[in-house]
Amino acid sequence: MSGRNTHSRIVKVAVSLLTLVAVYVAVSTTPLRNVVAAATLGIAQANDQPKAASKGEAALPAPGSYWVDSDHSFAYFGARHHVVGLVRGRFDKVGGTFTVSADPAACTLDVLIDVASINTQVAERDTDLRGPAYFDVKKFPTMTYQGRGIHHTSENSWTMDGSLTMHGVTKTVPLTFTFNGLFPDPKPGVLARATFHATAAVKRADFGMGARDNLGELGILTTPDVAIEIDVEADAASPTK
Repeated sequence: MSGRNTHSRIVKVAVSLLTLVAVYVAVSTTPLRNVVAAATLGIAQANDQPKAASKGEAALPAPGSYWVDSDHSFAYFGARHHVVGLVRGRFDKVGGTFTVSADPAACTLDVLIDVASINTQVAERDTDLRGPAYFDVKKFPTMTYQGRGIHHTSENSWTMDGSLTMHGVTKTVPLTFTFNGLFPDPKPGVLARATFHATAAVKRADFGMGARDNLGELGILTTPDVAIEIDVEADAASPTK
């Protein structure tokens, strides 16, 4: 074989290899280009979104007065039963008002609960709970929570050290709550509706309740034996100045 033919064949092989390499690079880098493009688009779209509140910036609704909507507000509870058990229930009638102020110390809350509306889904138990051994609704038909002033306790939570009056006894009970936002689709001409979730805890013995058949439990438990959760929807009234 002559040197010229050998050189020609080497050139052809080299050209073929370069062509294959070029095709491979074009094919293999196409997804990468797509990924880069998609990532760039995603960054641009993210930059167009509303910015979340910075850390420690807990929002509240606009200053003003708000009325609790009884049809969409509930107070739930979980009460220890003979230490290891748990009975859950709720109060179906919750009402009240609160005010929001630019000054946290001026925020107020006034809630009233119809104790007879207790509902544990067992009629016999509900009748017993309404009786003298527990809520004694004939003497104490309502439960109230009143407070003034809130303080920031975490990134999204506030606490009010208000007064809970139940079974004729008044105690300071911290109420911790989170503002969940305003309704995104209000009807024309309708004022804003704000939503909240709140928690608290109490010990029945502090309010003179539950001693009939749970003496052992009341002596064993030194921590709160009733956990309370409240979900509220409230309509704005008139803005404060």
